[in-house]
Amino acid sequence: MPDLRIPDTVPNFIDGHEVGACDGARFDKRAPATGRLLTTVARSRRADVDSAIAAARRAQRTWAEATVVSRGDLVREIGLGLRACREEIAELVAQETGKSLKDARGETGAAIEMGLFIAGEGRRFYGRTTTSAVAHKAALTIRQPLGVAGLIIAANTPIANVAWKVFPALLCGNAAVLKASEDTPLSAWAFARIAAEAGLPAGVLNVVHGLGEEAGAPLVESPDVDLVSFTGSTAVGRWIAKTAGERLAKVCLELGGKNPLVVADDADLDAAVESAVLSAFSNAGQRCAAGSRLLVFDSVYDEFRTRLLRRVASLRIGPGDQDDFGPVINEGQLDDMCRAVEAARSAGATVLTGGARLSGTGYDGGYYMAPTLLENAAPDAAVSRTELFGPISVLYRVRDFEEALELANASPYGLTASIHTASIHRAMTFLAQVRAGVAVVNGATYGSEPHMPFGGLGASGNGWREAGTEVLDVYSDWKTIYVNHDPRAV
Repeated sequence: MPDLRIPDTVPNFIDGHEVGACDGARFDKRAPATGRLLTTVARSRRADVDSAIAAARRAQRTWAEATVVSRGDLVREIGLGLRACREEIAELVAQETGKSLKDARGETGAAIEMGLFIAGEGRRFYGRTTTSAVAHKAALTIRQPLGVAGLIIAANTPIANVAWKVFPALLCGNAAVLKASEDTPLSAWAFARIAAEAGLPAGVLNVVHGLGEEAGAPLVESPDVDLVSFTGSTAVGRWIAKTAGERLAKVCLELGGKNPLVVADDADLDAAVESAVLSAFSNAGQRCAAGSRLLVFDSVYDEFRTRLLRRVASLRIGPGDQDDFGPVINEGQLDDMCRAVEAARSAGATVLTGGARLSGTGYDGGYYMAPTLLENAAPDAAVSRTELFGPISVLYRVRDFEEALELANASPYGLTASIHTASIHRAMTFLAQVRAGVAVVNGATYGSEPHMPFGGLGASGNGWREAGTEVLDVYSDWKTIYVNHDPRAV
């Protein structure tokens, strides 16, 4: 098993070697739970990224020549390596995100399951065999790799985010350069060590650390990167689409959400409250699938609000297993959230609870935001249309199903949506008409599984789906093949 103790400086992983930044630069990584220095990290710039891309380019052809079954077998070995190091990885995730060890274990388990699922696709790498209108001509399709995949991930579920992109990229025969989030370098470092221990050839997976403008931008801009897969903000996604699109590189974007959870007048209110709390506040609201808009029928609005506020008041905030959620990832994000709440208040919204940084015993130095609920925000207000990526949700009073559906769809985003109702008729109509890539009945707005596709519409993405077998379409391309034969030559 590899040594996964936190290093003094988290290095890059390029061509099978752990190396610092070319110029020796580093940046500090602080623990969100305490604000104290956790480690320092290699601060990569263009030269480091170019070195990683060159290593990937050299390794990719040989890797692609291996059978997809053998690549799947190696993906399985990496997944089993993650499972063998599950406790060590969970500890790293907890340290670098501030979430509880319990939640970090769950996230690590999801990363393992993604690896094992993708490994199985090595024996289900289906193409299509069909007929031709021409005699003695066979027609079929096969998958082919793209080349070098540039992978850029978010910090909210770091080890799962690594697995989400790296496993399918490798299975499809690509070599990868992973730009880890600057807020969560340890998960990517640990994954690279485990992959090397499992026998992944040098250069097939490279990891660079650094700031977005200094390390992420050169990866997107490089003409030697054939695919950019990005999870993060819509603003950055737009820049990536424009920049990589100029050279016609393939781009997969999994962006933000402003996800509605509808509570109808026939809903089980206790179940709806629990789903709303989990959707809005679990993982400190740091989910692209977070339920940040709660749309409640007028006839049950007051009762739902009373029950919801009572439940929110019972939430425990901290980094322990007994707590419901922990800190947000960094102080800058926390400050942005507090400013957004104040701007919403100034624009006429009412802050029902929360709205500020938590301080005092157990919180001093940490990046903790109180669970925050607002109401009376206009549907077109900034707080109604902007992803805040924190424990903040807004209540809206709606007359009926038609107004709820209209408001649910009145967003630039279209990632996930949920409705709580006892009516099969309402539920099925909602599923058919809501503008979302994922829709749920009587549940939370999040909770997608590795064997199912995930992605959204509008400002939530550009149409690709990651996870599920659909992820193979992101990381491979189709080749149509015709074989002509002459029976007379037998």
